[in-house]
Amino acid sequence: MTRPLVLADAQTARDVLTFAGRAAQAGADGVRLQAADGVLALTSAALAPQSLFDQTPTVLAMRIVRADPELHCDIVVDELAEGEHPHELTLPDTGRAPAWAGVAPPRGEWMHAGALTAQTVAERAQWGISAVAHGTAPGSGEEAVRALRARIWGEPDDALSGLPRGVAFAAHAFGFINGAEEVRLTQSGRWTRLAFARGHVLSRGPAVTGLTAVRSTRPSAGSETP
Repeated sequence: MTRPLVLADAQTARDVLTFAGRAAQAGADGVRLQAADGVLALTSAALAPQSLFDQTPTVLAMRIVRADPELHCDIVVDELAEGEHPHELTLPDTGRAPAWAGVAPPRGEWMHAGALTAQTVAERAQWGISAVAHGTAPGSGEEAVRALRARIWGEPDDALSGLPRGVAFAAHAFGFINGAEEVRLTQSGRWTRLAFARGHVLSRGPAVTGLTAVRSTRPSAGSETP
């Protein structure tokens, strides 16, 4: 039996449908809906690794909208449909459990980390889209295309403050780029957030790796042994 998703008004319902539609067009693996206290957070993975050795970065798109104060949910769905009333949407019978949904941005404090212009983000998105299109040979298999996308969108871009170029793809794919606004950057742990007027892009950086210093078990010169 389908369940209704009750939102603040008809315009909000249309916004949610638009977000879900853009997620599908971007090839995202579902949309996560988290509602509480009159707020609904929509999250989708514009980019995410598909396997252990996949170098694709985790880049999420997020939009916050108003919802019915009594609505509480946390579910990942493939699609949404119009509901019985203009301010309602219909949820599918069952949810999904993609791997990216288990990697949530922190809820704690975010620190200011600079700013970008929307124009720069748009330019880097277009550059990446062109690079993927021209780098894909006719008849390329799915694995080859995925590897190309991982390389192009996962590469740190100096024009984007060293963030993976995929943040520009996410902003473009979800329609967040609008005019000449300044895009504020904040950081929390491994995560960086790009705040647009229309939504947020969140990028998860690599874990800190490396070997710790090895402590010698031999006595140092001049020390006494028992």
